[in-house]
Amino acid sequence: MNTMKEHFEEEAKEFDKVVLNLIPFYKDMIQSMASTIPFDKGEPIQVIDIGCGTGTVAKKVKEIFTNAKITCLDFAENMIHMARAKLKDYSDISYLLCDFSEFEFDKKYDVVLSSLSLHHLGKDKKQFYQKVFDNLANEGVFYNADVVIGSNDYLEKLYMSNWKEYMARSLSDEEINNKWLGRHRKEGIPEKLMSHLKWLEEVGFKEIDVVWKYYKYAVFGGTKKEC
Repeated sequence: MNTMKEHFEEEAKEFDKVVLNLIPFYKDMIQSMASTIPFDKGEPIQVIDIGCGTGTVAKKVKEIFTNAKITCLDFAENMIHMARAKLKDYSDISYLLCDFSEFEFDKKYDVVLSSLSLHHLGKDKKQFYQKVFDNLANEGVFYNADVVIGSNDYLEKLYMSNWKEYMARSLSDEEINNKWLGRHRKEGIPEKLMSHLKWLEEVGFKEIDVVWKYYKYAVFGGTKKEC
């Protein structure tokens, strides 16, 4: 986590540009996640964005749900600074500088979102999903936009080939192989999409669905429904 934090601190100012070079259809991915929020647009819903980065997800949510009260959480101070700048024209936004793997929820939320962060949790993803579930209000939703791996070797090779082909449109082979693929192997443990869906079901989520997917990236989640 310390190594990852250093990288994100260093790259905060360039992150918005970098992410477009790395993630295929990134804007569509974020739009699809924001569109999953099933509340009236005027409701003062409580939202937390885990691993908020530069505030892109929070901004998209605020554009749709103008009265949303959003908590932006990230472990990189420079990312928080960038999020504050991006969201300076919006009200009801608070910021938490915290390692999300150690975060203890302070209240119940209507919406929990995360993008490109939870693959850094290693093998503790199901445990984290349980924590999210326990701290959602009834009828609340959780959606995660993240990197996944293929369900077999052939699919994973296909996913990786597609990803490298996309990055090659704007990045050199040297940067792709020596920087981004190296970090992908060292700084996270992506899982199969079907494993995520199984864990969500096991901790109690209902109405689990995949709302967007493009090879190695997916948006998925579910709803908390108490009896």
